[in-house]
Amino acid sequence: MIGALLTGLILFAFLVVCETEPTHAGPDRMGDSHGQPKLAHLTSNWAFQLVNDTLAFSRADSFCRGQFSSLADIDQSDEREGVMELLRQTGLRTPIWVRNPSKAANKPVALSKQYSPFLSLSFPRESREGFVRVNMSFPALSSVSVCVRVQWNSEWNEVSTIFSYAAPIFTNEFQLRGQVDMQGRILLALIIHGKHLPYKASFLNDGAWHHICVMWRRNSGHWAIYVDGDKRDLGSDTDTSRDIYGDGILILGQDQDSFGGNFTEPFFGNITDLNVWNMTLETRHVLALNACSSIDQEVVFSWNPDHLIKHPVVKEEQVLLFCPAAVLQQMELQGCRTLQGWSDQLPLLDLTDCSDPLPFICRSSRERYLKMKQMRDSQSLQPSAFMNHLMKLSNKSQAVLGQQTSELSSLAQASALLDVSVQALEDTQEELQPTDMVSLIQLLSLAADIPTLPLADATNHSQDRVQELSQHFISVADSIISEDNALKWQAIKEVVNGPMDVVKSIDRMVTSLSPRLMAETDRLTIHSPNIKLEVQQQRLQEGSKGSSFCGPETDKHTNVDCISVPHHKIQDLHNNGFHRLTLVNTWYGSLRPLFNPGENITMVPTVTDGSQRYLGTVLGSSVISTTVLGDDQPVSTAVHFKLQHRAQNPTGTVYDPVCAFWDFELTPEAGGWWNTKGCEVVSKQYGYTVCYCNHTTNFALLLQVYEAQRSPENEKALQVLTFIGCGVSLCGLLFTFILFIAVGVPKSDRTTVHKNLIVALGIAELLLMCSDWASANEAACFVVTALLHLFFMASFSWMLVEGLLLWSKVVSVNISEDRRMKLYYIIGWGLPVLIVGVTLAVSVDEYKADGHCWLNVKTDTIWAFVGPVIFVLAVNAVVLCRVVMVTVSSARRRTKMLSPSSASKMQTFDLTWAVTRPVLILLPVLGLTWLCGVLVHLSVVIAYVFIALNAFQGLYIFLVYAVYNSEVRNAIKRIKEKRKALSFTNCSQPTSFLPSQRAPISSWGHSALTPSSPETSETSGPPSSASTSLVIKNESFRKESFVTFSLKPASGNQVVQLTGFKPSGTTLTTKC
Repeated sequence: MIGALLTGLILFAFLVVCETEPTHAGPDRMGDSHGQPKLAHLTSNWAFQLVNDTLAFSRADSFCRGQFSSLADIDQSDEREGVMELLRQTGLRTPIWVRNPSKAANKPVALSKQYSPFLSLSFPRESREGFVRVNMSFPALSSVSVCVRVQWNSEWNEVSTIFSYAAPIFTNEFQLRGQVDMQGRILLALIIHGKHLPYKASFLNDGAWHHICVMWRRNSGHWAIYVDGDKRDLGSDTDTSRDIYGDGILILGQDQDSFGGNFTEPFFGNITDLNVWNMTLETRHVLALNACSSIDQEVVFSWNPDHLIKHPVVKEEQVLLFCPAAVLQQMELQGCRTLQGWSDQLPLLDLTDCSDPLPFICRSSRERYLKMKQMRDSQSLQPSAFMNHLMKLSNKSQAVLGQQTSELSSLAQASALLDVSVQALEDTQEELQPTDMVSLIQLLSLAADIPTLPLADATNHSQDRVQELSQHFISVADSIISEDNALKWQAIKEVVNGPMDVVKSIDRMVTSLSPRLMAETDRLTIHSPNIKLEVQQQRLQEGSKGSSFCGPETDKHTNVDCISVPHHKIQDLHNNGFHRLTLVNTWYGSLRPLFNPGENITMVPTVTDGSQRYLGTVLGSSVISTTVLGDDQPVSTAVHFKLQHRAQNPTGTVYDPVCAFWDFELTPEAGGWWNTKGCEVVSKQYGYTVCYCNHTTNFALLLQVYEAQRSPENEKALQVLTFIGCGVSLCGLLFTFILFIAVGVPKSDRTTVHKNLIVALGIAELLLMCSDWASANEAACFVVTALLHLFFMASFSWMLVEGLLLWSKVVSVNISEDRRMKLYYIIGWGLPVLIVGVTLAVSVDEYKADGHCWLNVKTDTIWAFVGPVIFVLAVNAVVLCRVVMVTVSSARRRTKMLSPSSASKMQTFDLTWAVTRPVLILLPVLGLTWLCGVLVHLSVVIAYVFIALNAFQGLYIFLVYAVYNSEVRNAIKRIKEKRKALSFTNCSQPTSFLPSQRAPISSWGHSALTPSSPETSETSGPPSSASTSLVIKNESFRKESFVTFSLKPASGNQVVQLTGFKPSGTTLTTKC
């Protein structure tokens, strides 16, 4: 039987309304298993569904909400016509529930069947002297209850005394006071035995009549304040040592600072229907009195103007008040809005007892209704794996598919249904289908509104049932909002407003069940993969601590998502008279409300100065919420929360975090919207943001995304400039490398480092030019991406080596050349291979970006390039600063050697050149031009500068390290001189080959350099008339080979003698 009931309940959500779409605007009729019709009527905008199952108002409202609709509203003409047409064609004549158009749409309103006249006392503002004395003697009271009706003067904002009772030996014996708060409410407080209780009970200062009852009992110290039949405040912290003294004076409208006089704090407004009892009234008595019934038991004073002594300024007035009990004489005297019928095309409205079972009409949009029908048809023809398994667990009973909503009316039934749903979710291997999600969302909505027994009537078994229901409720909700179902919300967006519907159901469930959940504990935690729910409860007292809640710990055992109620706010609740605080905190890890990311949903103005382009707003964090209950009543207070950024940051974009909350009151038909009112950013840190909001609800971070503003023309120009620059740069690097090899530049660690940098940078530039062509092939693009990563990393690694080598020259690091070059090769080639290899091994699936051949900037893979580059640039920037400092220091020393007359002028020039020269020379090899990349997003001009500096980096290297390099120029000069010397061999044949004994090589090494040597030829003086010799030791010759040119003057002619020494010991002499 239970299995059959469960099946009927889970499938009823799809069968309760009509099963076929009408082909016209008339009703669609279908009979269920009981023969009762279920009807729908469609207009151009709305769909109206008549549910003939009779329910109480709250259950009817809950059912419509579970159908993603609402009770029909007849205040709008188009909706009124739709309801009237549906009722006319069905012939239904009984009253039906309809929605109240006010903000508190579903809140019961006072039932009014008849007016009753009352004689009231008016206390005018023109005089502060007005008062009324009750002309009777009061006995000592061990219990007392006082009820009165008041109409507050809405223009009076100061403390007022409604009534005060003073005894001869104690003036402040029993008193009721009121004051207006900042929100325009009247706050009430009692004074008992001189103890001033807190202002807590309240009602709106709306100029209407309100019924107030206060009571006190000595044996327990219990006191309470009722307003309009509702208990608004209670406690038991009063003096129980004695009764209220007798023989006192009861004054209306004034505070007695002395017995019967010295009046202060006057009341302005109207008072009537004052009654006093020598007992504490029960709630049912207060409800009856609020409905104008009378309670004669233990009455001390009944309202009678003849027993009152009035000050002359106080006037009597006749007023009419709603008093339903005058006719009905019933205890349950509140009612909800009903449609009774029609008169001359106008609706006849009335108020009916909210607990009466009546039929009702649910209203939804036409599109939503049609989508629901489509999903029901699909589920009926081909049930999903989850639904099949659910039916199997429920014994596949079909007899109860037409069960009415009244069947789901207890915690036991809701808990059993949630239990079997959880079991089906665990057993089903396949993913949930969109229709399954709709069905489970409806189940949660219905289960959240199940009425609960009062806490006093709860049993241990029911307590266990409540906790079990909560666990299953969270498990089902977790399955729905899982990231696996993120894309499926789009398929049901015409039906369901979004994942926030699930959040709203959780809020209603926990708020409703919190008194039962916390009956035996102060803290309850329910944890699932995507949801963490925690309920905390504490007794408020002086020095109460603040409260905080955090989401699940991360792998590093840190809490990054937290929310807290400040200590002083909790202390304010205690000061305002609250005794018990309950905090309901929830964390949602995978919640993604649906919205258009291109719309500025935060209502914060986007950047419009042209420097950035607004891309959209994304949900950039988890969702965290808190609900504060003071004495089981919702209370709004300020909170702080810290949320981690979860959105990826693509290259070239900027995120601006905005603190926001989900406001269910904004666009209620769409389920709410994001709002920022009352929220502000406290601090922005890397990876998280701290916020402050002056209220409690569901919070999140919204990240506004901006991109550097570039027109299509600029983008095209930058691409062309990059391609041209890379081509020119590649040619420059190639020519530089050829010159280094061809002209015989002397070998050194510096030239070796230059060559390796040229090779790495040249290959990287070539790959960059070919990357667009490779993007068409996925495999080729992946290989190009890896090679680009490798050779650009090698380029920056050799730039780092350039900086380290320069640093070693500046600070004179004593490391042998061989050891130093081994270290440089490890850094220049080994480190890039290691970085690329580890990156590929760790994130091969997320390595390449989509659409182009480069690293994926949407994941952490990009840091395998950006991180090392930032490190290289930082090190080389320090090196450059050091070089500039040394150069400036040397320039200053040279300046001191100048004459005083020219020192100032030369000092300025030398210092300027000392700073400029190393910067111009070192910028290309140290890679510091890449620092412009940090500012590219700020302006398109900077983008052009960045491209020009880096795309032409090879050309810059060619000019600085080839064309204007002294080593390269000297090598070219030596080649020219060698060719000139060899041309002398064509002047004549050798005259003799004389064996000679060469001097030891060491003798050459110790001989002085001739004035015409290459190193000093440019500074040597004019040749003398004596014999002059030119000794050449060229690296292109074999070792120990020397050539000597001897120039000897002769008669009228100059003779040039060329002498060559060979390793064989022979001498070759030629004269020209």
